[in-house]
Amino acid sequence: MPFWRSYAHLIWGTKERKAFIVPPIERPLRAQIVSKAGELGCYVYAINGMPDHIHVVLTIPPKISAADVVKSLKGSSSHFVNHVLRPSSFHFAWQRGYGFLTLGQTQLPKAIAYVENQEEHHRSGTWNIWLERHDELDDGPEAETDSPHVVRESQVVYMADDSADFPF
Repeated sequence: MPFWRSYAHLIWGTKERKAFIVPPIERPLRAQIVSKAGELGCYVYAINGMPDHIHVVLTIPPKISAADVVKSLKGSSSHFVNHVLRPSSFHFAWQRGYGFLTLGQTQLPKAIAYVENQEEHHRSGTWNIWLERHDELDDGPEAETDSPHVVRESQVVYMADDSADFPF
């Protein structure tokens, strides 16, 4: 049996960053994402967010790509909201892109705490800009105006130096 440890922090937003994740939808939406992740062989350590985006800290087995995990979680959860929960005032949809960060085992507790405390981070202004600005980086080609210390590859942002103030 293979041995692996693969941890990730996924972030994605609602279409046009609209506040679709309202109280009647929030808990069943999260439960559906956790259930689907389990079907894919993933284990969710933390899931939380705000009305316009969601964070998921999970394991991703090596047999499936992160892109396929995100596609499946986003697709099944939007289908679930629209066809099972059936909100009458809007059509639920996710934005096209997502954020993907790999984590080491020692970073896992801090990532979990960051996700579990989303409401407090947003209320107090202590949220991390690199984890929350994914909406500006998820669509379209690389912009010529990108600062030189940021490299974009497949819609993921990597810092060229270690001076960024990451929470983990």
